[in-house]
Amino acid sequence: MSETALWLFGSFFLFLFLNMPIAVALGLATAVTLLLFDLPIQSLPGTMYSAMTGFTLLAIPFFFLAGLIMERAGISRRLITLAEKLSGHYTGGLAIVAVISACFFAAISGSGPATMAAVGSILIPAMAKAGYRKGMAAGLLATAGGIGIIIPPSIAYIVYGVVAEVSIAELFMAGIVPGLLVGVMLALTSVFIAKKEKIPTMPKASGRELGRAFLDAAWGLLAPAIILGGIYSGVFTPTESAVVAVFYGLFVGLFVYKEIKLHQLPKILLESAKTTAMVMLIIASASAFAWLITVEGIAEELAEVMLSIAPDKITMLMMINLILLLAGMFVDAISAYYIFLPIFLPIISALQIDPVHFGVMMTINLAIGLVTPPVGIDLYVACGLAKISLREISKGVLPFIIAAIVALMIITYVPEISLWLPNLMKQQ
Repeated sequence: MSETALWLFGSFFLFLFLNMPIAVALGLATAVTLLLFDLPIQSLPGTMYSAMTGFTLLAIPFFFLAGLIMERAGISRRLITLAEKLSGHYTGGLAIVAVISACFFAAISGSGPATMAAVGSILIPAMAKAGYRKGMAAGLLATAGGIGIIIPPSIAYIVYGVVAEVSIAELFMAGIVPGLLVGVMLALTSVFIAKKEKIPTMPKASGRELGRAFLDAAWGLLAPAIILGGIYSGVFTPTESAVVAVFYGLFVGLFVYKEIKLHQLPKILLESAKTTAMVMLIIASASAFAWLITVEGIAEELAEVMLSIAPDKITMLMMINLILLLAGMFVDAISAYYIFLPIFLPIISALQIDPVHFGVMMTINLAIGLVTPPVGIDLYVACGLAKISLREISKGVLPFIIAAIVALMIITYVPEISLWLPNLMKQQ
C-alpha cells in the first residue's frame, strides 16, 4: 500500500479513535493527507460543494421530512394496529407485528433510524408488557429498523445510485424482495424465541375489528403505493416522489387524521433540517475522501490487491461481505458508500457482478451495521426507548443479527432474488 493511502486511512481511524464525528474525521483525514503530500488542497471546497448539489440528492431532505410528517400524522400507529389485528394471535404474534410494522413504515420513510423510532417507541413497551424480555424486544426492533434502508424508498439506495451511477428506480425495485426476506428471517427467529420462552399469545381479532383497522390504516397503506407506483410507472422521478410523499403526508395529517396542527410544522421542519444538515456534511466530507482515493490511484491499487487474493466471484463476495460487516461497526452507511465504492466498483466490473444486485447486497450489510456496536445508531435508539444497558440489548440482538446475516448470504449468492423484479420491469 502506498504512503498516501497509509496516511489517509491511518489518520481517519486515528480521528475515529479520538471520538471525532465521522464527518469531521473524514474531512480532516483528507485535508491532512493533501497538506502532507503537497496535493491540491484548493480542490477540496469545490469537490465538497459539488457533492451536495446534485438534483438526485434533493430526495434526501424530502424523504426525511416525509417520514417525520407521517409519523406525526399517526400513520405509524395505525399501521401497527392493523399488523396487530392480522398476526397478534399467533405464537410470537407481537414480535411478528413489529417486523410487519417495520416493513410498512420502511416503505414510507426511507430511513433506518426513523423506522426504528416510529415503530419502536410504540412496540418496545407493548412487547415488554406482553411478557417479552426487554433486551429481546429492543434487539428485534433495532434490527427490524434496518429494513428501513432495504425496502424502497430508501435514502441509502439514492446515495448508492449517485455514487455508482446506477438507476435508482431499478435499485428501489430490487430492494423489495430482499427486504421482505430479511423480515421473514427476523419473524421466524422471533417465533422460535417466543415458543422457547412460552410468551402468551394475544386474542384473535374479529372480522369487524380487522375491517375497522384496515379502513383506519388505508391512508397509510396508500402512501407506498403512490410513491413507488409513481416511480415505476414513470409519472415522476425518485426525487419528485419524495416531494409527493411530503404533500401526501401533510394532506393526511392535516385534513384526514387531523393529528398535525399548523403550529407544529415549524418544529417538524427544523427537526428535518437538522438531520439533513448532518447527512449532507457527511456526504461532503466522504465525497472529498473518495475523490482523493480515486485521483491518487489508491482505489485501483486496493482493488488489484483484493483481486489477487480472491480472483473468483464466490470468494470475493464473501470477502466484501466481511469487510462491510466490519466497516458497519465503525462508519455509517452513507460514509461507507463513498469510502468503499471507488474500491469495489472496478472489482464488480472485472468479475461481472451486476451493480444493482451489488447495491442491494451492500445496503443489507450496512443495515446490519446499524445494530452492531460501537457505532450502531439503531442499537442506541433502542436502548433509549427500552431504558436498558448496551450489554443487555447486545444479548437480545445477537439472534436477530445472525438471522439477518443468513438472509444476506442467501441474497448474495442468489442474485435473482434482487434482480427478477427489475428485469421484469424492463420487459414491460
